[in-house]
Amino acid sequence: MKSFILFLLLGAVVVGYTQTPIPRDTSFTLHGTYLKERKYRPYIRIAEVKSSVASYLDQEYDRVGDRPLLLDVFYPKSGTSKRYPGVLLIHGGGWQSGDKSQMHTIGKALAAKGYVAVAVEYRLSLEAKYPEAVYDLKSAVRWMRAHADKIQLDTKHIASLGTSAGGQLASLLGVTNGNSDFEGQGRGNAEQLSDVQAVVNIDGTLAFRHPESSEGTAASNWLDGTYEQNSANWESAAPLNHVSKNSVPIIFLNSSIPRFHAGRDDMIKKLDRYGIYWEIREFPDTPHPYWFFSPWFQPMMDYTVDFLDGIFE
Repeated sequence: MKSFILFLLLGAVVVGYTQTPIPRDTSFTLHGTYLKERKYRPYIRIAEVKSSVASYLDQEYDRVGDRPLLLDVFYPKSGTSKRYPGVLLIHGGGWQSGDKSQMHTIGKALAAKGYVAVAVEYRLSLEAKYPEAVYDLKSAVRWMRAHADKIQLDTKHIASLGTSAGGQLASLLGVTNGNSDFEGQGRGNAEQLSDVQAVVNIDGTLAFRHPESSEGTAASNWLDGTYEQNSANWESAAPLNHVSKNSVPIIFLNSSIPRFHAGRDDMIKKLDRYGIYWEIREFPDTPHPYWFFSPWFQPMMDYTVDFLDGIFE
């Protein structure tokens, strides 16, 4: 009996060593953001969606070493085999904090309007530096296509949607279709395409080094150094620098804080050069994380769905 107990204890130690701890920064939370913002705007409320939709939660879409990467899927309760366009949902948090649950309300709202919404976990700066998060997100898009039958996805119509840092990442996906430099080696479902066909950018920067930008410590942490130390990453991570004829239509849903629009107008000039469709919807007198709250959540979702319906019709 003593030998058996010793075996179990030793086994627990071995198992413990095989699991790599994941560093977490929990500074960016929905509740904490609400408490902060209601000091200045006491009328705000955390947005809720009451529609009943189907879901698959904590699905493993890829694995890096012993690290599983998970996502949550929300889709319409239709009772049919109909296929729906998809939206990859990318949370914010300065590339260092936040989690996929912060996109659940948006995901449920999209599913209620006939979309397959996928809230994705990606590795943040305490765990992995740029461009690893991009590799994760493109892998998630490939997972969506590989599991299209299960989630009733129309694989020809997938958008990326992100908030803040997630908006930057969503935009980067939309300007790097077919660019092998952003795919990552040995990642899951390599036989599938990682292309997206539209972008919804919710207050995400388009350029890290720009007259309108004021990115600092959070960007440096993710981009593996200051601009002076690692200018290549700062330039590579900027969606503005990758706009081409292969870029996709985009809607900018912006707060009233200019620094989170950095590079937007210059990006629009480039999009115009290639004849690529874009929209801007700006919400006056709004905090940066306005997407969490009423009275702005519903008009934001209305603009989002109208845009996507128009692109995917």
